[in-house]
Amino acid sequence: MSLLHWTRLISAFVAILFATAPALTPQGKDVAMHKPILYRTVNVDGLNIFYRETGPKDAPTLLLLHGLPSSSRMFQPLFQRLADNYHLIAPDYPGFGHSDWPDPKQFDYTFDRIAQVMDRFTQTLGLTHYSLYMQDYGGPVGFRMILAHPERVDSLIVQDAVSHNEGLGVNWVTRRAFWADRSGQEEAMRKNLLSLAATKTRHVGDDPNVELYDPDLWTDEYAFLNSPGQAQIQSDLFYDYRTNVDAYPKWQAWMQKNQPCLLVIWGKHDLSFDPGEPERYRKDVPNAEVHVLDAGHFALDTKADEIAQIIRQFLSTHARQK
Repeated sequence: MSLLHWTRLISAFVAILFATAPALTPQGKDVAMHKPILYRTVNVDGLNIFYRETGPKDAPTLLLLHGLPSSSRMFQPLFQRLADNYHLIAPDYPGFGHSDWPDPKQFDYTFDRIAQVMDRFTQTLGLTHYSLYMQDYGGPVGFRMILAHPERVDSLIVQDAVSHNEGLGVNWVTRRAFWADRSGQEEAMRKNLLSLAATKTRHVGDDPNVELYDPDLWTDEYAFLNSPGQAQIQSDLFYDYRTNVDAYPKWQAWMQKNQPCLLVIWGKHDLSFDPGEPERYRKDVPNAEVHVLDAGHFALDTKADEIAQIIRQFLSTHARQK
């Protein structure tokens, strides 16, 4: 057999092999990587509210509410991993990210007000049913939305967000003093909450594997906190945080009575909150699914693949099909 004939046979075999072999994709990136992420703005009661959106609109919706001092950007890793089967929407609150930052003299930076804007945001987008992912500040915003319209919420995902007074750890001594005496404690509170050291610690916590964390995470957030007007906005909103503590019993009572489909994800290196908080949720909702991960306060920093898989399994059971 001639060399040319052998070459043709080998080429044909290789072509068949590649045609029939399964496509290889990087771990955790799969088909969801091919769904476009849209960066949009919508007018809500005179405010421009920025949001990220991806996934098919006829799929179950996951509404993601961010924490301090982040924005919808924190959910980008989930957008890259869940967009094949879920419709994901993540807004920036007023005063955060790419949404409008109205002057505190004309806009009340309270959790009641932000929850009202987020509720109107869902109405503007026509979101009638969704699973709610709440991280940090997303908890007090989300629980207000739940109590206002419980019929819209199919299931809950709580990630490092507190609903019990005992869940506020040692960092909150300075912060409680600020609530009791705002003018006298403002400087100490800003150092405790808004400094570069505090911003880094929110991400890394006591995780010894610091090399897993992209330093842009906290340097970008610190730059945001030092933007003109931000110190006042964040001080006003954090002063209102005391109203969340007063509301905790209402949130607990709702969970105890309604027994929602609840997933709790927690980073064991989180120094912002007490590590016993995940089990307090299980006391309210005994059937809650609880996962404590080797991660920090922003668990998606280092555990996006694992969290995406946990969410897939949870939502495949509990998400409502449209």
